[in-house]
This record gives sequence, C-alpha cells and structure tokens, in this order.
Amino acid sequence: MKDLMTLEQAQPEVQRKFMAGVYLRMTFALLITAAVAWYASGSDQIMGYLYKYKGAFYYSLIIVELVLVIALSAFIHKMSSFVALLFFILYSAVNGLTFSVIFTVFDLGSVFHIFLTSALMFGAMSIYGMFTKSDLTSAGRYLMMALIGLIIASLVNLLLNIKGLYFFINIIGVGIFIGLTAYDTQRLMRIGVKNDGSEKFQKMAVIGALELYLDFINIFLKMLRLFGKRK
Repeated sequence: MKDLMTLEQAQPEVQRKFMAGVYLRMTFALLITAAVAWYASGSDQIMGYLYKYKGAFYYSLIIVELVLVIALSAFIHKMSSFVALLFFILYSAVNGLTFSVIFTVFDLGSVFHIFLTSALMFGAMSIYGMFTKSDLTSAGRYLMMALIGLIIASLVNLLLNIKGLYFFINIIGVGIFIGLTAYDTQRLMRIGVKNDGSEKFQKMAVIGALELYLDFINIFLKMLRLFGKRK
C-alpha cells in the first residue's frame, strides 16, 4: 500500500506529464519552423518564388496556414492524435517558409537577440501562469476581445498604412500575447490535472502546443517589428 500514490500525489504527476507533452510538441514545432526558415532563406529557388510572383506565393502560404489551423481546430475531435500532430507539423513547416523572408530583411544578430528576449518573456509568463493563485479566466476573455480589436485595427492599417498606428498595434500586440501566454498556460494546467493518457488528452496536448506556439510566434514577430535591426 505504501507504494501507491494518493490522489493528491497523482494529480501533480499527471499534470506534469501532460504539460511536458505540450511543451515538447511546441518546441519540436518551433525547431521545424526555424530549420525550414533557415534552409529556405538560403535557397535561391525558394526565395525566387517568394519574390518573383510579387507576393502571390507568399500570401498563398498564409492562406494554407489559415486553412491548416482552422481544419485542425474544427476537426480535431474526428482526427487521431497522430493525424493532428501531422497537421501541426505541416503548419509549422509552412510557417517556416513564410518566416524565411525574415533572414533576408533583418540582421541575423538582431533576429537572434529578439528571439532570445521573446523566449525569456514567454517563459516568464508561462511560469507565472503555472504558479499564480489568481484566476485568469476573466483576463482571458478580455484579452481575446482585445485581440479581435487588434486584428481589425491591423486590417484597417493595411489600407491606411499609418506608421504611428503600426507601432501602436505591435506594442499592444506584445502585451496581448504575453497575457495570453499566462492565460493559456493556466488553462492547460487545469486540463492536465485530469490527464489519463488517453487519445483525447493526446489531442488536447497537440491543440495546447499549437496555442502556445502561436503565442510565442506572435510575441517574437511583434518584437521583431518593433526592435529588429534591418539590413
């Protein structure tokens, strides 16, 4: 009997296992994105496609990304965890292609430093989400509303091209995704308490990894737009 874990002991254990799975998938996806971006930036053929068709190829990749995310989110309950993971990996690879232009526009050292800064910010807020005693549910709702407003403002600025608004959008965007990092982490921690290792929780880990991946990517992109040193 002494070798059996109590419920109190078991809950943190299954929670840690679930969160480890989430972060492992997220990290793997980030590595794929970085590897594809680095390879594509050094390929004359790929970069030729990105620039030759005056943005058509680039924007087609963004549409593919949106389709993959929507399909994964909408049909996750009909997929196996393996298929869901393949969708996530494919999305991260396509995202790497769109990110390849970063290495042609921004100084490599600047990209590295901003990536590291973004990782530290993400890590700090994720740790906060894990250990805070505050309930972030209400904050999450407000952050999602703010995100919708930010998307609308971004679309408007595509037409108006106001530099001051562009700066403001990125500043606010960093704040929103920093907050969402803490909120998403806390929500995943609560899900993880009930983890039983089933197929259902394997799929939840994929979706959770995608959410945190998007939080990190958006923090990085907005920080790069704000502070990145162009070539």
